[in-house]
Parts: sequence; C-alpha cells; structure tokens
Amino acid sequence: MFGLVEKSSGLLFSSTSLSDIIQNQRLSMRNEVERMDGNRLLNTSPADLVKYLIEKYSIEAPILCRENWSASECETQVDVRYDRSRYIRDATRPCLVPGQRIEIEVPIQGDIQLLYAQATTSTSAPPRAEIRGSSLFIIYNIPHDAPQSDLKQKTEKVLDEIEQHLSWIQSDLRPYAQNIAAEAEQIIKERKNRILANQGRVSSLGIPIKTRADAPKTYAVPEIRRRVIPILPQATNKPYEPEPVLDMANYEHILSVAQKMAHVMERSPTAFKTMGEEDLRQHFLVQLNGQFEGAATGETFNVKGKTDILLREKDRNVFIAECKFWKGPKHYRETIDQLLGYTAWRDTKTAIFVFNRGTTLTTVLSGIQAETVVHNNFKRALDWKHETGFRYVFHHESDANREFLLTVLVFDVPGPEKE
Repeated sequence: MFGLVEKSSGLLFSSTSLSDIIQNQRLSMRNEVERMDGNRLLNTSPADLVKYLIEKYSIEAPILCRENWSASECETQVDVRYDRSRYIRDATRPCLVPGQRIEIEVPIQGDIQLLYAQATTSTSAPPRAEIRGSSLFIIYNIPHDAPQSDLKQKTEKVLDEIEQHLSWIQSDLRPYAQNIAAEAEQIIKERKNRILANQGRVSSLGIPIKTRADAPKTYAVPEIRRRVIPILPQATNKPYEPEPVLDMANYEHILSVAQKMAHVMERSPTAFKTMGEEDLRQHFLVQLNGQFEGAATGETFNVKGKTDILLREKDRNVFIAECKFWKGPKHYRETIDQLLGYTAWRDTKTAIFVFNRGTTLTTVLSGIQAETVVHNNFKRALDWKHETGFRYVFHHESDANREFLLTVLVFDVPGPEKE
C-alpha cells in the first residue's frame, strides 16, 4: 500500500515510522510528475492535475467504527502450555484443551495499513489486534475451565488504546494534509518551467527539432492503494504551443472599468433609461478603448459568431465579454453557450455583464448561481468576494483541459419612469 509497511504478528503501531510513510508519499508524487510526458503535462489543466495528485497521494488516518462492532464465537482447542496456574510437564510442545474462540470485529475507515505505523508520539507497549480486509479483530481463546471475565470491558480498553494511537497519527498527518495541495502545485510549476526553458533553448538554435523515437505516446497510471482509483486527467501528447494570456492584473482592471461605468449609469439614470444592449455595450466599449488604446472592438467575428466586447492579442482573443439584459435563467444559459463559441484558446479571460432592469436583484443572483453550476462545461466556483458578482472556471467545448475564467457581474440599469 505505502511500500514501507511490514506487519508484525498482531502488534500494532510499531512496524514502520509514519514520518517515513509521509516522506515516501511526497517522493512518489514528485516522481510521478517528473515521469509524465512533457507535452502531456503542459496540455493538462494544472487544477485538474493537482486534484488528481491530492486524491492519489493524500493519507487518510484510520477511524474505528465502534458503533458497528460485532462478535462471533466457535469451539476450538486452546494451547495452555504458558498458563502458570497449570502444571505443564513439557512446555516445548503445545498442550491443548477444549475451549472457545471469540472474535470481536470492528470495521475501519481510512488507510488501514496505518494501524502498523508508529507516530512521533507512541508507547513502549502498543496494543495488539489482527487486521483482515477492512476490519480489526480482537481475539480471545478461552479454555473451558477459565474463570468468567468481563470481555466487553477488556475490549473497550484495547479500543481506547488504539484510538489514542490513532489520535497521534492524525496529529502527525495534519501538516501533510494542509500542505499537499501547495506541494503538488509547486512540483507541477517547477517541472513546467524546466520544460518551457528547455524548449526555449532548443528553439533558439534555429535547427529543426527531431522527435525522439522512444517518446511516450500515452501515460499509464500505476495501480495505487485507493479503492476508488483517481484517473489522470485526459490530455494530448501533441507538442505544447504557448498562447497569449491576459494577466490577472489587466483582467481585474477591465472589470474595474466596467464597474465604474455602472456607477456612471447610477448617477445619470435619465441618460440610460431607454438604452438597449447595443447602446449600453457601446458605452462600456468607449471606456475600455480609453484604457487599452483602442484594442477593444465591438461586433467582431470569432469562431462561431459575433461577440459584444473583444480584446485581441495578435490573432488571439484574450478577453471576451457578453453584455445581456436579464431575461430569465434560460436566456442566461444561452449567453454562456454563446460565450463558449468564442473561447478557442487556453486561459481566455471572459465576463458576462448582466443588465438588470426591473427584476429583484436577489432573484437575478440566485438564478445565475443555480444555472451556472449545472452547465455541462462548468468546472468549479472560485472564492471571489463580490456583492453582485461571481467567478467560475469553465472548460472549452472540445477540450476539458482548456480552461477559461468567467466573471459574471450584475448591474442595475435605470428604466423608464412609471407613470
């Protein structure tokens, strides 16, 4: 399971060091990333790869399910040669008498092999039990003439000792669990940076690059210890091609410009109360052109159709926004689908500016949340604090590794005054 555990005969928490197991998991995780085909690594969503590594290399401390314990018994022959209350002439051979075998079974959740691992805190006399499958067994072999004893009390004492050791294991595992995501991200980042640096050096030679004959075409995931085996995210081994990316600082600046434009509408309601989507979009476009030297364009064809606001770098779209009035969940879902038609590249930054005129704001916000998370291309919601906005990660229609960022902002737009 962990590659280090050796089972002693019934003796728990003493076969191997827990710190060695943790270190072995760290090393195995790094080695797996180092063995991955370079192009596949570059073409795989970092977030998906991190999730896979966490699922595969996390360590789950065992938990005793004491409430589900059970007992079974059968007749047996009991070896009493070491019973000091008996006279045994030859203790070198078994001395069998009729008796009873009682097994107390306690189911276990988590990585059961950790019951053999020694934490940094331990005792000199650890408890004994037998591990079979996903259960722990406390076994009593009782001669027929043995005096009565409280087996339940004895069993509970043993289980208390086991749970004490498990609490020490949980304490040792806590830092590893807290840091595994950051470690996985760092390992991936280091390998990707080396690959890109190597590609840059070779490309600078100006000499055609010969593909290695032994270059791996696929990546096989080795068998691991989990019952549910995490699957390495699907990705291509085709040569990785860097694509232009709008950095987060400029992305946030674009959204800030849009929000300032919304404040202008709030301060001058009369000027905007009769405007439709295209007219409102034009005001947003003017503000962006003032910030980005005319790089934003309106009604630009891209992939499948027109878009509302588009920012391009060379021949690639790096920012795409849709400006739509709220007309209910169905119309909002169609807007997401329309946006998907424009996002052809990895890490495109996108936005939907939802204009709300006359609908209760809470209705709009709850409708956006409910409709977004059930979309087929939705991957995850991000922790982004905003009173009238949300941030999500979506994937492209044809490639789950081509992720793009979607920020949804809701703006209350002035409407005609009611007579």
